[in-house]
Amino acid sequence: MAAVLPIALVASAGFGVGRCYELDTRTLARVSIYVLFPALILTGLAESTVALSSAIAIIAAFLLNTALLLAIAILCGRGLQFSPDAQKSLIATTIFANVGNMGLPFVLFALGEAGLERAIVYLVGSSLAIASIFPIALKGAGLRAGLSLTLRLPVFWAALAGLALQASGAMLPEAIARSITLLGDAAIPVALLMLGVQLSQTPLRFGRWEWFSALLRLGVSPLSAYGIGRLLGLAGLDLQVVVLQAAMPVAVNSLIWVTELGGDAPRVARTIILSTLLSFLTLPGVLWLSGH
Repeated sequence: MAAVLPIALVASAGFGVGRCYELDTRTLARVSIYVLFPALILTGLAESTVALSSAIAIIAAFLLNTALLLAIAILCGRGLQFSPDAQKSLIATTIFANVGNMGLPFVLFALGEAGLERAIVYLVGSSLAIASIFPIALKGAGLRAGLSLTLRLPVFWAALAGLALQASGAMLPEAIARSITLLGDAAIPVALLMLGVQLSQTPLRFGRWEWFSALLRLGVSPLSAYGIGRLLGLAGLDLQVVVLQAAMPVAVNSLIWVTELGGDAPRVARTIILSTLLSFLTLPGVLWLSGH
C-alpha cells in the first residue's frame, strides 16, 4: 500500500479537478509526451548507474513479452470472432501498458531510485517500440511509416542524448541541466494528475470485452514477463521491474493511438478505467510475488 497510496492520492486530486472543470486531456498528454517525459528520460539515462548488460536484458524481455502478447491478442480476437475494430482495440489494450504515468511512480515508491532507473530503461524501449509497432499493427502503415513516426518523437532524441552523455561522461551547462531536471521532476506528478482527469471523464460501464481485455493486461502480461525474464536470466531488481512494468494497466495514450489509427475508442476508454482501478488491487500482489 505504501507504493499505491501516493499514486491514488495524486490521481484523486486530478479526478476532483476534472469533475469541477473542463480540462483538455490531449493537451496534457502532449505536454507530457513532447516535453516532460523526454526531460525525465534524458536526465535518467545520463545519470543512470544501470549496467549495459542489465539494460539490454530488460529491453529484450520487454520486446519478447510484447511479441507474445501481440500473438495472444490476435489469436483471441480471431478466435472469439470480434469485429475488426474490436480486434484492433484488443491489440492496443493488451500490448500498450501505462509504464510512464503509472509505472514510473509505482516503481519509484516501491523500489526506490535504483528501480526507477531500470523503469526508465523499460519506458524508453516501450516508447520507441510502440511508436514503430502501433502504426503497423493497427493501420498496416508499414515499417517506413513506423520508423518515420519514431524519428519524430522527442523521446527518441532524448534517449540518444542521455546515452551519449552517460557514455562520454560529459555534462550539460548548469543552467540547461537545472532546467531539464525541473521539467523531468514535473513528469510524474503531471502524469498522475492527467490519469485522475481521465478517470473523471469516462463513464464506468464495463462489459465482458472490457473485463477480458483487463485480464490480459493485468494477469497474462506479468505472468508471461516473469517467465521470459527467468529464461533470459534476469533476477533481483531487474526481474522485479520487468514484471511490475508488465503488470501496469492499459496506457491512457492508447486512446489517442486508437482514435488516430482505428479501433473502438469507447471500449478502449472503458478498459483504461477498469484496468486502472483493478491495478490498485493487483499491483501490491504482483510486487509481493515478484520479490519472492
